[in-house]
Amino acid sequence: MLTSTGWLTPLGHGVHCIDTGYQRPQLAAAYLVVDAGEAAFIDTGTARSAERLLAALEHLGLERRAVRWICPTHVHLDHAGGAGVLLQELPQARLVVHPRGARHLVDPGRLEAGVRSVYGDAEFERLFGRIVPAPAARVVEAGDGLELPLGKRVLGFVDTPGHARHHYSVWDPASRGFFTGDSFGLAYPEVCCADRPFVFPTTTPVQFDPEAWDQTLDRYLARRPERMYLTHFGMVGQVPALAADLRRRIAAVAELARGLPRAERSISALRGKLAEYLATELESCGLGAQALEAALRTFAMDLDLNAQGLQVWLQRLDAQAP
Repeated sequence: MLTSTGWLTPLGHGVHCIDTGYQRPQLAAAYLVVDAGEAAFIDTGTARSAERLLAALEHLGLERRAVRWICPTHVHLDHAGGAGVLLQELPQARLVVHPRGARHLVDPGRLEAGVRSVYGDAEFERLFGRIVPAPAARVVEAGDGLELPLGKRVLGFVDTPGHARHHYSVWDPASRGFFTGDSFGLAYPEVCCADRPFVFPTTTPVQFDPEAWDQTLDRYLARRPERMYLTHFGMVGQVPALAADLRRRIAAVAELARGLPRAERSISALRGKLAEYLATELESCGLGAQALEAALRTFAMDLDLNAQGLQVWLQRLDAQAP
């Protein structure tokens, strides 16, 4: 049996978790699914992650032509930034993208500009590297309900908005699991809540939609999944309990954002409210002072991005108001 290399971990059912090396260990994963000599990557990490994904193939004894599908759950660059680089290296692979996101990977200029506006040019280069356009002829648009063969199994694609409108999740009946991208929240292995992982929503700019996310959780649960494969980070079970935790926390962060007076909805104020809420939730899990401080450090970058996303969402609500 294959064992973990520290960055490549077998999870059973032909599924392997790859730590993409983004920012820090156990922050962002890609998954390699192998069946009957064929393979698919689900999420890619950034362009800087491509070398590690290719090394995973070599470690598993798979030739590059075995990869049939590259499946970024959505086009945020920690999930899809390596897609173009991988297409250059994997001659038989096709890129499977949500219909709302396909154009952004074929012509990534607008996507790149948006990310640069959040991170700045220097940080963009450090984190994401060079974004390579995907050839349009190798792109498959994954509408809701698409099914694609992989060896002896069939991967199903389900539209799962809430975090982003260009987000799908991949249903794998062989493992009875969903590859969820960001639509089942964040669950870092080093932060636990009593007897289960601690899941927290990611409201990263710019398409947070709590009502749509609530429906996405219903769609997940309707399949009765036994496990979820999160990009941030790893495989989790106890799906109904975690879905209930996530549903409650999505509603709570939306409410705390709406509760701020319009004149006080700065990013710093939103971040402060999020940090207070996160601390309260972690304390309710029984974390002591030292563990709480460590957990807040783990979520520090997410709090920054979540605050930005909530501000965009509030501005959108204001613009829609009569």
